[in-house]
Amino acid sequence: MARRVFMFENPDRFVAGAVGQPGSRTFYLQAREGTRLVTVALEKVQVALLAERLAELLAEVRSRGADVPQEPPADEVDRAPLEEPVVETFRVGTMTIVWDGDDESVVVEAREITEDEDEDQGTDEASAEDSNEDSDEDSDLVRVHLEPRKALAFATRALEVVAAGRPPCPFCGQPLNPEGHICVRRNGYMH
Repeated sequence: MARRVFMFENPDRFVAGAVGQPGSRTFYLQAREGTRLVTVALEKVQVALLAERLAELLAEVRSRGADVPQEPPADEVDRAPLEEPVVETFRVGTMTIVWDGDDESVVVEAREITEDEDEDQGTDEASAEDSNEDSDEDSDLVRVHLEPRKALAFATRALEVVAAGRPPCPFCGQPLNPEGHICVRRNGYMH
């Protein structure tokens, strides 16, 4: 199949969201520009890392003198649900974020996980790197350009979505299910 590249130069909306009950949620990134809508699935940890790294990148750029706000304007944090229908275009494997100094924007790329990446997890690094270079040319890609304030608004919402899950166990930090869990810090007793 030919590679598809979904470019969003000035998206009307770029958000992270989740569908389902805490403990069995599926996480998505969704970008919309006009009538074009792309939704990609990813892991909870990927959403959290993307938000944290965006905040770190913008703090670094701010410290070097760029005009980047410390917090997004309150009215710009999009807390609306994901747009329906939520149709997964692909599952994200790798992501990159880059500061584009020419137009002072953030570029977020989410690349499709490929079958080669799944298979390469059991191989040595050298052969995995060779096959990943080939698979990058075949994997679908979403590329989103964001103004710094929109990137901060995205990061704020993404962290809220991640935090809305199951509360952590006060002893071991693992997520608490409604029925409790077997806590390793309490020698296997239910908490």
